[in-house]
Amino acid sequence: MTEQPYRSLLRHWPGETWLDHVCQLAQQKLSGHTHGDLPRWLEALESLPPSSPSVDLTGNEPSLGMVAENPAKLRETLMKFHPWRKGPLRLGGTRVDTEWRSDWKWDRIRPHIDLRGQRVLDIGCGNGYFGLRMLEAGAGLVVGIDPMLLFVMQWLACRHFSGDVPNYVLPMGIEDLPEIPVAFDSVFSMGVLYHRKNPAHHLKRIRSLLAAGGSMVLETLVLPRGREDEILVPEERYARMRNVWAVPGAGRLMSWVREAGFDDCRLVDTTKTSTQEQRSTEWMQFESLDRALDPESHSKTVEGYPAPERAVLIASLPGPV
Repeated sequence: MTEQPYRSLLRHWPGETWLDHVCQLAQQKLSGHTHGDLPRWLEALESLPPSSPSVDLTGNEPSLGMVAENPAKLRETLMKFHPWRKGPLRLGGTRVDTEWRSDWKWDRIRPHIDLRGQRVLDIGCGNGYFGLRMLEAGAGLVVGIDPMLLFVMQWLACRHFSGDVPNYVLPMGIEDLPEIPVAFDSVFSMGVLYHRKNPAHHLKRIRSLLAAGGSMVLETLVLPRGREDEILVPEERYARMRNVWAVPGAGRLMSWVREAGFDDCRLVDTTKTSTQEQRSTEWMQFESLDRALDPESHSKTVEGYPAPERAVLIASLPGPV
């Protein structure tokens, strides 16, 4: 199931030697991973029922594969990849009700982008859900990167049902990509910036991965209205998350983006995250947002900080001279 899943990627972007190196590195990381759950996940992949590949990307719930003859058995197998974070998805006719209603986020982004024919990089892509939505929006190729091996396993499970579609999830981070110019048409960074110790470096790194005239779609935590130019540095945790290094106001965020060399910087949406958009489900049974908020006031986290609010910012590079 995991034999050379990235081989076909090279056909979608021929002549790029850097991509050949990245695919080899991704295969090495996948084959040589020492995660203790890897044998169990590989066994689950092998247990997936035979399926004629099919893809229906219309609507908010990508549907992959034909309906399985034994839905209960399929559900049991897919549960071995718990927790499922991004979705919803329908695999072999089984609906995977993920922690995030990622379709709500996509609905806030979709009206502001044009991906037709584009090669897209999705940083921190998870199981590849957004990549499927990008394909539906016209993208020609989506290269997703995420160092979490479980998400790569979930992507392989999706690929079992979808067949060879140009949506890939590589087990690596942005630091594994080459320093040479790469020239993606668009780069998405959603839910990543606040996990980076040096947000300025992250933004400049994104800039280096874009073609002239290319666009960045940045989705991240921000402070509420009235605190546009402030920055919050949590003492230990933010909303029970350990690795949140900084939460800027929207004005400060836009300044960071401009300083990184982007122009035409547009803040297209800000939305408070609700416990309907992010919640525990059968497919993600751990604690979720409701446990991270003050039980007496959902306007605050349990640490007393402003409750999560997320912004979508789109910026572009100057076009070719």
